[in-house]
Amino acid sequence: MRDLRPASWAELIDTLQQDSWNPELRRFRSPYIFRGQGTPAPLTTSLRRLSAHPRDIERHLVRAFRKYATGPLCAQDQHWSWLTLGQHHGLPTRLLDWSYSPLVALHFATSNERQYGEDGVVWMLNTARTNARLPPALQALLRREGSNVFTADMLAALGHAGDPDGLPFDAETGWLDDYEREKGEPFLLLLEPPSIDQRIVQQSALFALLSNPETAFGEWLSRPPEAARRVVVARELKWEIRDRLDQVGVNERTLFPDLGGLSLWLRRYYQQRPGPGPDPAPPPTPEEERNQQR
Repeated sequence: MRDLRPASWAELIDTLQQDSWNPELRRFRSPYIFRGQGTPAPLTTSLRRLSAHPRDIERHLVRAFRKYATGPLCAQDQHWSWLTLGQHHGLPTRLLDWSYSPLVALHFATSNERQYGEDGVVWMLNTARTNARLPPALQALLRREGSNVFTADMLAALGHAGDPDGLPFDAETGWLDDYEREKGEPFLLLLEPPSIDQRIVQQSALFALLSNPETAFGEWLSRPPEAARRVVVARELKWEIRDRLDQVGVNERTLFPDLGGLSLWLRRYYQQRPGPGPDPAPPPTPEEERNQQR
């Protein structure tokens, strides 16, 4: 896995846009998706942070969420739609948030000023290389659809017709495990969620999930050659990056288009930059914790 450390804003943008030219299409279409983090912490799903044995509780979480959910529900009664809805509302899942936009990833790498004393990181994931490690049937489905990512409808069509109530990741009946046994190793799926909320649209969001929720993302990504890059967001650049993102309209006001996002943006935008030396940081508000990328 390549680690890159740009020394300036211009070099950072150039690094995030590497390999964007597609000679077949004769267009600038990057093969990468992006995830930003304020610190170089390992890639870990909320489900794996909840339990060391995620398989034991995953199906209970999803079934209970589906049973008790009220308010805005899924337009399509599918497991994958419910899973993305749960992820969006804070349910621990095997999904990990990514974005098509490198600028959105930079936002999440610089959104928390309490982390400005540490380097951040933007992960770049090459979708072509990860899709090349899918089971043949899933690769064929993507080719038929002319897509690099799956939708909830595409994945629902792969379910077991004789077991409509079985979750796709049940150890006994789930087809993810069937394909994993066929492949002989875990594989990674990219899922583009339905536009259930304006935040998903504004953040150009999509999800990644592993067929085995107990496999660490970092460990899996270290196997395929050139599948992932880590771009270090140097701590000494974070204030400049933050100001430049505000100037081009990539901030809480646009990515979280509600009153909570507006308030977060105004609080941060008008905060005075601290002088030399460490400054005590206030504790995060509940809204701030909710809006940190899961």
